[in-house]
Amino acid sequence: MKNLYIIGAGGFGREVAWCVERINEVTPTWKIKGFIDDDETKWGAKEDEYLVLGGCEYLKQQNDAYAVCAVGNVKVRKQIIEKLSNSGVRFATIVDPSVILSKRVSIGEGTIICAGTIITVDIEIGNHVIINLDCTLGHDDAIADYVTIYPSVNISGNVTVGECSELGTGMQIIQGKNIAPNTIIGAGAVVVKDLNESGTYVGSPAKKIK
Repeated sequence: MKNLYIIGAGGFGREVAWCVERINEVTPTWKIKGFIDDDETKWGAKEDEYLVLGGCEYLKQQNDAYAVCAVGNVKVRKQIIEKLSNSGVRFATIVDPSVILSKRVSIGEGTIICAGTIITVDIEIGNHVIINLDCTLGHDDAIADYVTIYPSVNISGNVTVGECSELGTGMQIIQGKNIAPNTIIGAGAVVVKDLNESGTYVGSPAKKIK
C-alpha cells in the first residue's frame, strides 16, 4: 500500500477519498494518510474520517509521498502543482473501478476520473485533469493538462480541449471541435463550432460573453 495525501479538504476531496476507497476494495493500492490544505483554519479538523494534516509545506516534508489534487478550479490547481514541483512529491492517477475505457487511452499523472464515466478509444488525457461523474469521451479526443470536466459532460469524437479549460455540468461538444486554452463553458451549453478564442461561453449554441 502506497501512502496517499489528498490535496483539497472540501466536498470534491471527500469524493476522491471515496473513489480511492472503492479502488482499494477491488485492488488494495493506497493508504489515505489524510488531507492537505493551505487553509490553516482547517488544520487538525476531520473530513469524514480523515484528518487535515497541514498545508503544502507539510506535504513536502513527507517521505515516499504520493498526492492527488482534488481542487476543481484549474488555475488554483495548477498553482498548487507548481508549488510542489521539485519537492519529491509524486502524483497518483486515480480512476474509479466503474470507469469503462479501452486499452488505447493515455492518462497523465495526477489525473482523477470519477465513477460512471466512459472513455472509448485512441484518447489522450493530460496531467492533473479532473473528469467528474458520468461523463463520456469519444474517439480521438485530446484533453490537455489541468482541464476540469464537471459531471455529465458529453464530448464527441475528434475534440481537442486546451489547457486550463473548464467544462460545466451537463454541457456537450459535437464532433471535431477545438476548444482554446483557458476557456470556461457554462453548464448545459452546447458547442457546435470551434471556440478558438479563450473566454467564457454559455448557451445553446455556445456563445462568448464579456
